[in-house]
Amino acid sequence: MTDAKKPIELDQLVAANDLVGIRLWLAEHPPYEIADALTRLPPQRAIIPFRLLDKERELEVFEELDPSQQQAILMGLRDSAFRELLEKMGPDDRARLIGEAPAKIAARALAGLSPAERRVTAAILGYPEDSVGRFMNPDTVILHRNLTVARALEVVRAKGSEAEIVYVMPVVDDGRRLSGMVRLSELVTSNPDTLLKDLVDVFTPRVYATDPAEDAARLVQEANLVALPVVDSEERFLGLLTFDDALELIEAADSEDIARQAGSQPITGHYATVGVLRLARARAVWLLLLIIASTLTINVMQGFEATLEQMTALALFVPMLTGTGGNVGSQSATAVVRALAVGEVRLRDLPRVIWKESRVGLLLGCMLATIALIIGSLLVGTAVAAAVALSVVAICAWASIIGSTMPLLARRIGVDPAVVSAPLVSTLVDATGLLIYFSVARTVLGL
Repeated sequence: MTDAKKPIELDQLVAANDLVGIRLWLAEHPPYEIADALTRLPPQRAIIPFRLLDKERELEVFEELDPSQQQAILMGLRDSAFRELLEKMGPDDRARLIGEAPAKIAARALAGLSPAERRVTAAILGYPEDSVGRFMNPDTVILHRNLTVARALEVVRAKGSEAEIVYVMPVVDDGRRLSGMVRLSELVTSNPDTLLKDLVDVFTPRVYATDPAEDAARLVQEANLVALPVVDSEERFLGLLTFDDALELIEAADSEDIARQAGSQPITGHYATVGVLRLARARAVWLLLLIIASTLTINVMQGFEATLEQMTALALFVPMLTGTGGNVGSQSATAVVRALAVGEVRLRDLPRVIWKESRVGLLLGCMLATIALIIGSLLVGTAVAAAVALSVVAICAWASIIGSTMPLLARRIGVDPAVVSAPLVSTLVDATGLLIYFSVARTVLGL
């Protein structure tokens, strides 16, 4: 594609201050693409195209942005536009924005809301930060179990425009206690005189408002739900966790786990606009911890200095053994962290996990030991090669056990398993693997 045929990007139009071009670009792109383009712009520039959006698309684009970008946009709006935008937002999205905003923005936001919206927002903000109550949407059509299908459809027509979704709706009793959920498709296709209590799905999963938000989001995914009802301690209906919010929660949790497994602190915001210092700061903490932890390897090497002096050939295989052990341990840790995240493994499964991973490590060790034995025999002779091969088997089995055990133990003591990241497992396996290697070498070679 020649330069003349390349599509013009929003950042180019903003840099050229081409207001007509910006309006045309905005008119030709859907909200999610506009939001992505805005996140790639510095906050002071992103406000320009946002102000040029049509009123009916402004809210759609705004709700596609992450909270930090939303805050930057709000700071650039006049008071009237600021209040209007917040008032139109869904209660859950608004509460999440205010909850993550600096005190100055949060106070301005709450002060600008109508009394009714302020009460709803304050109620959501009253739940713990990572609970599903912070992410539920109370704006939904609630149906009584004694209504007929005909009457229920009238309620949907009257109140459906105020709800985020009407594909599924909660059915409650006189005390607002949740009986179950009913699908709109069932209402449309059922006899008008049928009572909702005869249609309601009483087996629909539900969660309490104080339950962890990530667990609730995983439940939405596993049960293939459009929306998950949220109740209080007395089973009274409070709101719905919708599938789009569940997907955002899962994406955020997975992004955090990936960052921690790579030995880095999670960062918020678009990568393209995150500063160099902020990225370095996020990675530096773990690197400092890992370089301190790596002194264990140096101490082990010093402890076996005499052994190395007697058989210098042993030093040739240290990088291979530490690298192999670290990789095997990292693979096990990653597999178990993922299994924990999706609910495939629980704390009580620890013995099964150790038994399975130790056998996996032995199989991998035997395969790699065969290669090490052949290469070692050609380079330094069969005696040292045999010591290396036996060490590979033992190190691989040990690394698999360490890598699979640490995330489960971390969960047991209340620490995020992803914090026990692959680099940390690799560093610990390096040190203990060298102990195994030199111990085996001393025994086999009689040093």
